[in-house]
Amino acid sequence: MTLAVLRSRALAGIEALEVTVEVHLAAGLPSFTLVGLADAEVREARDRVRAAITNSQYEFPSRRITVNLAPADLPKESGRFDLAIALGILIASGQLKAPDIENYEFAGELALGGDLRPVRGALAMCLCAAHSRRRFVLPTASAPEAALVRDAVILPAKNLLDVCAHLCGDRPIEPYREAPLAAAPAYPDLAEVKGQAQAKRALEVAAAGGHSLLMSGPPGTGKSMLAYRLPGILPEMTFDEALASAAVQSLAGTFDTANWSVRTVRSPHHSASAAALVGGGSVPRPGEISLAHHGVLFLDELPEFGRRVLESLREPLETGRIMVSRAARRAEFPARFQLVAAMNPCPCGWLGHASARCRCTPDQIVRYRAKLSGPLLDRIDLMIEVPAVVEAELAARANGEGSHAVRARVAAARACQMERQGKANAFLAPGEIDAHCLPDDDGARLLKRAMAQFSLSARAYHRILKVARTVADLAGAPQVGGAHVAEAIHYRRGLGEY
Repeated sequence: MTLAVLRSRALAGIEALEVTVEVHLAAGLPSFTLVGLADAEVREARDRVRAAITNSQYEFPSRRITVNLAPADLPKESGRFDLAIALGILIASGQLKAPDIENYEFAGELALGGDLRPVRGALAMCLCAAHSRRRFVLPTASAPEAALVRDAVILPAKNLLDVCAHLCGDRPIEPYREAPLAAAPAYPDLAEVKGQAQAKRALEVAAAGGHSLLMSGPPGTGKSMLAYRLPGILPEMTFDEALASAAVQSLAGTFDTANWSVRTVRSPHHSASAAALVGGGSVPRPGEISLAHHGVLFLDELPEFGRRVLESLREPLETGRIMVSRAARRAEFPARFQLVAAMNPCPCGWLGHASARCRCTPDQIVRYRAKLSGPLLDRIDLMIEVPAVVEAELAARANGEGSHAVRARVAAARACQMERQGKANAFLAPGEIDAHCLPDDDGARLLKRAMAQFSLSARAYHRILKVARTVADLAGAPQVGGAHVAEAIHYRRGLGEY
């Protein structure tokens, strides 16, 4: 046989598309040609494969070798195709007998000595390959994350020789058995935050409905502490949510099985670029908003971020996904994150503080707040002020309500939403708002006055209704009432004119 055909996977955003690796040996001067829109990392496989085959006690054929990665119009990157290419050469040259090669998929980067190194995106590849019913041969280090996919048959291999011994039947590789998952994640406790009863209530409402939250207050008032305690009061992740979150982290090469079902908190510095936040690059990679999928994106010092960077958040806040388009490539990544942002009330930070004097002029304050555009603020559901904590509260022992108790109420409210509409209130479409969030007569009159007095947009109107529905769910009320609408309106007025 001078032709061998194997299967592998190429990453295209969150998708892992099937790639056919065709290896052909022909007479002629020795050469190694690799075609199929391969990136530089893939083209370098020629040297890695040659050394790995030789050091594994096989003969590298002195013939004209042509490797085709099909389809030809799909970009291929990284060293994940090394293993399939090496096996194809051995099969095509007659050194390896593999009669059932069609029942396998391969991914792994070869070291010069023949060892297999882990590959990025192993979980995403197996997630997309689960329907094919093929067995997936992966490096041992990549097997634990890939085995999280139910019904996937993962064969972990340490080196090229192990794979060859398995394919020819001499030494079969035992399928990887999924290790017990980690215990319940430990999050910082909300009881550690002293005072700030209003901010804690807003955090509970945000967690119950999946709403975005913006906190404004002087330095040291506990805004960051509150943000990092949001995951601890969110409901437990479902298996599908945990798998989707892990798949995105696998694409970035940052997933650790110890963090399975842990809601991540991504907190990029305000100097981050738009590509770092939403994703990008010549080979599109997931950004911070995708790495926070089913987790929390915390943006501290919000006005210090670039205007273009913040405006890039508008679409994913609405749709829960981001399309990264480049001249030659397009990739779509999930981005269903919960936004929590914090900012100072003025450039110096001390506006409204009881014991510190603000030195900012009114014009400076206006310019500072104008860094946040109206369309962006219109997409934030809750906006609150976090005042300085008085000395008596700081000196007292922390005896507030803990995360466990708050989480129970949040989980009950979220369960009510899932039973009623199958999604959190923050993700309701306009038609669903009319079906599930319409207030009673008192609430409707109050909302009508608020629309006229504060010149609220249609988007703000819908968001008030969604927040009011969440407040009602926390109270166990079947219909949105006037008190629920009043609390939701209060959260829209947390930053004054904003």
